[in-house]
Amino acid sequence: METLKLADLLFPHITKTPEEFEAMYPPRSLPAGAKVTRLGPSPTGFIHLGNLYGAFADERLAHQSGGVFILRIEDTDNKREVEGAVETIISSLDYFGVHFDEGAVVEGDKGSYGPYRQRQRAEIYQTFAKLLIQRGQAYPCFCTEAELSEIHEAQAALKENFGYYGKWAKHRDLSLQEIRDRLDLGAPFVVRLRSQGDPARYFSIEDGIRGTLSMPENNQDVVLLKADGIPTYHFAHVIDDHLMRITHILRGEEWLSTLPFHVEIFKTLGWEHPVFCHTTVLMKMDDGAKRKLSKRKDPELGLDYYRGLGYHPAAVREYLLTVLNSNYEEWRLANPGADIEGFRFTTDKMGSSGALFDLDKLSDVSKDVLAAMTAEEVCDFLLGWARAYKPEASEVMDARRDDLLKILAIGRGGENPRKDLIYAAQIFEFIQFFFDEYFRMEDEYPDNVSPEDRKALLKDYLAGYDAGDDAQVWFDKVRQLAMDHGFAAKPKDYKKNPEAFKGHVGDVSAVLRVALSGRRNSPDLWEIQQIMGPDRVKARIQAGIQSTAQ
Repeated sequence: METLKLADLLFPHITKTPEEFEAMYPPRSLPAGAKVTRLGPSPTGFIHLGNLYGAFADERLAHQSGGVFILRIEDTDNKREVEGAVETIISSLDYFGVHFDEGAVVEGDKGSYGPYRQRQRAEIYQTFAKLLIQRGQAYPCFCTEAELSEIHEAQAALKENFGYYGKWAKHRDLSLQEIRDRLDLGAPFVVRLRSQGDPARYFSIEDGIRGTLSMPENNQDVVLLKADGIPTYHFAHVIDDHLMRITHILRGEEWLSTLPFHVEIFKTLGWEHPVFCHTTVLMKMDDGAKRKLSKRKDPELGLDYYRGLGYHPAAVREYLLTVLNSNYEEWRLANPGADIEGFRFTTDKMGSSGALFDLDKLSDVSKDVLAAMTAEEVCDFLLGWARAYKPEASEVMDARRDDLLKILAIGRGGENPRKDLIYAAQIFEFIQFFFDEYFRMEDEYPDNVSPEDRKALLKDYLAGYDAGDDAQVWFDKVRQLAMDHGFAAKPKDYKKNPEAFKGHVGDVSAVLRVALSGRRNSPDLWEIQQIMGPDRVKARIQAGIQSTAQ
């Protein structure tokens, strides 16, 4: 009876019962085998690749099984919360094509199992904390920070395990009167689990990724509710995952050490726990060795890195699947044109040792993804990126959208489409020479073409230029121009007899290419000029002549 009095003493304001919340959040009516997953980021203002990695796995598991995917904001630590972080999380995940069925949205919540922000669920947590107090499975602890430090120091001196347990749990057996006296003095308290575990005993659990795990039981009297009545992650996620009817929890391997806490809390509440799936950490190669991606050292950990550069969301998703499931690349080779939805994602194909994140490989995947898109799709994506990250350039490109489409269509389609486009910033760098506002001389003219020859070649080219020439007629003229100025008509002719020529037709084409594009490498030169139009072509050639004269 004293535990009932204690529960009322600690939580006089809690009038609802656990049964009422169970009725408010009933088991979901879903097809057999449907999975319910959740992503639970903290609103710290930094949304990172690990969040996206986990979110994509959660989304695949839920949606491929006919289940539900939830976004839950785990904001129990208000000291770390950053204003606007929730909006950043939602917009970032939406940008990369991760879509939720229910959960937190910018305007509030969507779904009938909310609230989906943990600080708004305080009454629910306190109701179940009260239940555990009533059962004698939890208790108030009034230890100060100083007292906890003393316990820690004593454990260190005795070389005993750190924590609040057993003989070190000094407030575990306070009487009702002792508790009342402390409350009368206004002493703050936390609510702790009265653990029944014994680390000498082991339990087994099936991890959805790692298989059977054997671990010692928990004996720590972990904090369930903090002094402000807000739960710790340990307690909050157990309550929420049960009431939201989560079936699978994907989380990082750093949570493995706390698994005994969570299993005991589920057990204490009499609930079956979801399937835990502990993912591996994301690694990178650094000086020949693997190391964990670091927020401090690696800008590529943040999702803003990919948005800022303009990696297409489809490319990032495609690459993440190669990291998430070991058989994805084999499937993609067998199904080169298939929609990503056709791949069956499973947790048993997820690795349990460090997943290597490779930016070079992401770029290669991105090349393939962009090569398979239409010019219109790439154009729309590029303009959307430019409006956000390069607004002045977006105005220039928008004004010449038809030309932009033609530029992006060069080499697109066919059996061997061009694969030199990677992300929006690089695409803009690649094509900016088409626009006078961004044209600049990036490369030097060929060393083996003297300024005198260069000037003469450009003058004669301008004199014979006809925008109506088709590609073959145009190239025949370039070849003749080369021969007229002492250059071989074919590279192989120059190779056979280099003393007889100043160079070959490729050198002449390079002179034209630099004059027109400012660089030695560019798309097909004839197509470039068709898009530029005769006025711009003539102006660029004339500018090349004048710069040579100077």
